[in-house]
Amino acid sequence: MLRSCTDCYLMDQGNQEVVLITGCSEGGIGHALALAFAAEKCLVVATSRSLSSMSEFEHDSRFFVQELDMLSDESVNHVLSSILESFGNIDILVNNAGTHCVGPLAEIPLSAVEQAFNTNVYGTLRMIQAVVPHMARRKKGKIVNIGSIAALAPGPWAGAYTASKAALHSITDTLRLELKPLGIDVINVAPGAIKSNLGKSAAASYSRLPEWKLYKKFEAAIRARATLSQGSKSTLAEEFAKRTVVVILKKNPPAWFSYGRYSTNLSAGN
Repeated sequence: MLRSCTDCYLMDQGNQEVVLITGCSEGGIGHALALAFAAEKCLVVATSRSLSSMSEFEHDSRFFVQELDMLSDESVNHVLSSILESFGNIDILVNNAGTHCVGPLAEIPLSAVEQAFNTNVYGTLRMIQAVVPHMARRKKGKIVNIGSIAALAPGPWAGAYTASKAALHSITDTLRLELKPLGIDVINVAPGAIKSNLGKSAAASYSRLPEWKLYKKFEAAIRARATLSQGSKSTLAEEFAKRTVVVILKKNPPAWFSYGRYSTNLSAGN
């Protein structure tokens, strides 16, 4: 069920845009995006696999939190039905939930690669397929996919992750063409190095992988790749979120937007 004071907020909804964000665990980019959208007076539906990871939002009337498993058709359909029943529409879908995957491609277990693609690609596509029919009926909506600048310049040790994000970029570009006639804008956001909990979760996942055989002498470099984006000069998630939300809420948002340390100038027209 939706958590928070839904009835209270419905009374004041007016023309507020309803924004559904995946991957809103505390300390992550999604959490920062939720706060930034709320600051712009949007109705924010924050989701993650665990309600406890969004405890900050639980008693804040600006947010409606739901447990969501993007890998489950049943979970996705339940969440969307609850949102439409409560608010009547979904204006913006932000596919932020993702997982890292570090290790040499010649040795990393295929199960780890599959997990990265299941979350970063198939889970995102599942959300899109669930939301598009509703947006198409209204001939209005925005779909935002959070990719990665790393996919544009792949290096060693994170090939599975960058490949999954490159696939997401390609899907996003195709969707933009296919959904435009239906009145739906599609935006690719490619963050640079953003300080978040991604490094911590990547390091935890890495610790569960087997010992390398061919690449044992590169162990330190491979392990360091898990936290590469979390250096002292990395861009704060709050700063990234504020910049990104301003762009998304534009009447005619750009096709691509990139911001943060190591990012390139992909924000033409802004």
